[in-house]
Amino acid sequence: MIRKAVIPVAGLGTRMLPVTKVVPKELLNIIDRPTIEYVVDEIISSGITTLIFIISQGKGGIIDYFDTNLNLRSFLKERKKRDLLKKVEEVEEKIEHLIEVRQKVPEGLGHAVLMAERAVENEPFAVVLGDDLVDAEIPCLKQMINVYKDLSNKTKNHNVIAVEEVSKEDVSKYGIIEGERIENNLIKIKRVVEKPSPEEAPSNLAIIGRYIFDPVIFEFLKKIPKLHGEYQLTDAIQLMIENGYEVYAYLFKGTRFDTGNKEGFFKTVLHYAIKNPSLKEVLIRFVNERKIC
Repeated sequence: MIRKAVIPVAGLGTRMLPVTKVVPKELLNIIDRPTIEYVVDEIISSGITTLIFIISQGKGGIIDYFDTNLNLRSFLKERKKRDLLKKVEEVEEKIEHLIEVRQKVPEGLGHAVLMAERAVENEPFAVVLGDDLVDAEIPCLKQMINVYKDLSNKTKNHNVIAVEEVSKEDVSKYGIIEGERIENNLIKIKRVVEKPSPEEAPSNLAIIGRYIFDPVIFEFLKKIPKLHGEYQLTDAIQLMIENGYEVYAYLFKGTRFDTGNKEGFFKTVLHYAIKNPSLKEVLIRFVNERKIC
């Protein structure tokens, strides 16, 4: 079973400055909930009960958001604001087991995942990035867990990574895989290239912020060199492959949004607004009034 998920949220959020100087990008609202709550809901809906947050200085508000605020509860009870109290209680009671790990120095995603080693212990675990949202009928992580379980009947010490097709122009923004297709949505990875040029990219299949790892990943995270001040998770994945460990890419079903930049954040807000009937009407009326289309 996959019982634990690591959520790296220690990044500085420079693409969303200046607001991220004081507000973690993961707490920016998508309609009526912060980004991180959508991510947490996906994890919990996938059957995972222990969430390990990798945070840094200034990111404590993420933990506070899910923590119990007795003063606020008492205030809402006294004012008989039952609807608001219910909303607060729902958020505070979402996570069954919450573990906080501090990353003191920002040294990349690979380093952030390595920080979770003691909390994860010796069991397979998920990694879910806090600014990647996936809207799917079956939660993306749940799809991956199902794939992982199916592979468990055939092999051991395997790993599953979510990928999606991107345009040739965008391959330089991602880790790109090369592999052998096993099934329609499953590829056995032979090679991972971090942010290649369009000419050097082995495919257009890009790694997104969803992973399931065997704990052996920690051993390889300790062996990779630092590159441009950071330890790259893709370097550890490539080293695993070179040492005979099986890593599979899964083409998930759903729509992914990168909320870590202004364009992606705007698209995410529009997507969830359109899914809300009342807000969809507001949006259509706004567009028509201003003759935007």
